[in-house]
Amino acid sequence: MRHDRTIAVHGHMEEDVYGSIIPPIYLSAIFRFIDEDHAIRSDRNFVIKYTREENPTLRALERVIARLEETDDALAFASGMAAISTSIIKYVESESKVIVPIEMYSTTLQLLEKLSSKLKFKLVKVWPSAKDIVEAMDRNTSIVFMEVMTNPTLKIIDLKYVCENIPNENTIIIVDNTFTTPILLKPAKLCAKLVIHSVTKYLAGHNDVIGGVVAGAYNDIRELWDWRRIMGTLQQPFEAYLVLRGIKTLDVRFEKESRNAQVIAEYLNEHPRIEEVMYPGLSSSEYHDIAKKLFLRNLYGAVVSFKVKGDRDYIVRFMKKLKIIKPAPSLGGTESLISIASAAAAKYIPPEDRRRLGITDNLLRLSVGLEDVNDLIEDLSQALT
Repeated sequence: MRHDRTIAVHGHMEEDVYGSIIPPIYLSAIFRFIDEDHAIRSDRNFVIKYTREENPTLRALERVIARLEETDDALAFASGMAAISTSIIKYVESESKVIVPIEMYSTTLQLLEKLSSKLKFKLVKVWPSAKDIVEAMDRNTSIVFMEVMTNPTLKIIDLKYVCENIPNENTIIIVDNTFTTPILLKPAKLCAKLVIHSVTKYLAGHNDVIGGVVAGAYNDIRELWDWRRIMGTLQQPFEAYLVLRGIKTLDVRFEKESRNAQVIAEYLNEHPRIEEVMYPGLSSSEYHDIAKKLFLRNLYGAVVSFKVKGDRDYIVRFMKKLKIIKPAPSLGGTESLISIASAAAAKYIPPEDRRRLGITDNLLRLSVGLEDVNDLIEDLSQALT
């Protein structure tokens, strides 16, 4: 299997003893166990005795993720933040130097701030660009945690440039690939040690499940598995089944949603009520050339951020008038969703950083779904006017 669409459908590879095409959901909390010598083992030789440690349904999902990201293995977690927190706690130590951009999912920033004061590591926040990240790195840098497409202003950080300019080969690069997905970028093929997703978003894709995943090399995943076991951050089997089902249509969903987003970004860019559109697919975007060079396909994601001319009261009235697009703080699903960035994705970014980044109270983040693009444009048009 060489292509993402085939991997997404068949990547779990294994069938059960009855020849089921769809992997069964193993809802059992426990499995028959006498001792290590008589135990049933998973395909990675871990004993299956207790679902908090290992579950066959999760293994099917993890195999697909690993193949899509072109890594050795993967681990499924209860949420994106469970995946992030377990990974950070596993790798960070006191006196570590951790570099993050000042713009990324703000709950991630909040977590790092709290952990840095508790675990006594040095957290260095820099402008979200490859150049600034590289300039901040030195031989003492332990971890760089970054998104390639920032949330919510959609700046593109050139991961390839970062990888080519790491001063210390022991520096761990962790990439949150949620916005770009393995359809646009496979960070482990460049230099990322761990690749993280909130599978709540594009991978599951239907706004009906919470989950996270981490992909990486076999030894790294084996060590992280032990931390997941201890911390109890494993995803439950039914949710893993839902994600596995959603992934089968990831490729076609992401492509259609991205093409819808391109049309909407171009429409908004010409609208008199719109102050600014942030979307790397626009040729006028300062990030267009970086994205075009970095991404594996001629797509630019399905999120469009834009500023509406008007005060907070106008913004609220605009959002209430939308009929198809729903106000909600998520993205990547089949339904189009919109949120005020400063009240949702960027809520925990300090106000002074929000001002520098251009995250004003009139900045909206639109996650474009699978609806007919003309219906979405008509909905935006009637609400704006």
